[in-house]
Amino acid sequence: MRHSLFRLPAIIFGALAAAALRAAAPAPELEPVAPTAPVYEARLAAYDDASYTREVEALISRFEQNTGRKIAPGAKKKVGLKIYTDSGPGMATPLPLVRAVITALERRGYESKNIFLVGLNQLRLRMTGYLPSLVTGETPFKGQPVYVLESGKFYDPVWFYDSPLPQRFDPIFAAAQTKNDSNTSTKDEDRKSFLATPLFLDTDFWINLPVYTDHNTLGVNGALVNATLWNASNTARFFRSPANAPAAVAEMSAIPELRETWIFTIASLEHYQFIGGPFFNSLYTVSEPVVWLSTDPVMMDAMMRDRIDLHRKQTGFEPISEDIRTLQFAETLGVGSAQSKQAKIVNVDQ
Repeated sequence: MRHSLFRLPAIIFGALAAAALRAAAPAPELEPVAPTAPVYEARLAAYDDASYTREVEALISRFEQNTGRKIAPGAKKKVGLKIYTDSGPGMATPLPLVRAVITALERRGYESKNIFLVGLNQLRLRMTGYLPSLVTGETPFKGQPVYVLESGKFYDPVWFYDSPLPQRFDPIFAAAQTKNDSNTSTKDEDRKSFLATPLFLDTDFWINLPVYTDHNTLGVNGALVNATLWNASNTARFFRSPANAPAAVAEMSAIPELRETWIFTIASLEHYQFIGGPFFNSLYTVSEPVVWLSTDPVMMDAMMRDRIDLHRKQTGFEPISEDIRTLQFAETLGVGSAQSKQAKIVNVDQ
């Protein structure tokens, strides 16, 4: 039976919001409340289809071996892939990575037509090669459907994350695009963010495929954010205050229905950005021939925060503010561990 809404107990949100509002004062370290899951790591010989196919297969095979969970078609026989394209060309989920994941799933019995991609914005999906070119009509994904969340077709009115935070202000990617729009929605509608139901209602499981940048409100724009704010409607409202967005990410990532079908995250470090994000700026990007797979998105984001801070320090920039508590909030709700020094790295190439 479907739940009528996504909402954690109000006391949890109150605690997170209160903690965020206290962030200006020195905050005590939060004790980890979730076990540390391993981060499986593979190294790419090149950023091409052959290398990605080989290493993604190695990652998924080691995951199956270590967890005892064999990936095979279940009752729904479908898999969703949540990609990231919202920083535009130059900072999107690599096409060879997505093709490699599709190949690995097909090898395990999934039909091509039953593996669908989920992205947020039609223009950026087209600019990054995920939707057919308007000039040539060509696309690298002829067998897989691509769901565009901003079309509004993939939200269900009975599945939403409920928050009293206000909605009406300019979104982060186009500061003026709603300036002259009239507000015709109700206050009740403004407090709801609808999640992409195909990922958790229509699939055996879904895979998160983020790209990493910094973010002035969230700290790290990566696994947690791609699965939550970039996976829902009406979320620009959370960026009004630094206290709002981190709490929303943590709460949404802890929604049981979303987590139950979220099998793991695969992230390539082919390109990531350490300052100026989420807008792409090639001057502040780094490339490492590394691919990670883990069931712990908090640990992956924490490991990337360390990398981002390291590159900031090397280039004379301040580290990500300690006042941004996104990872700590998610850790408190049991989503994963933010203790990057305790990371268990499993090299699948050995």
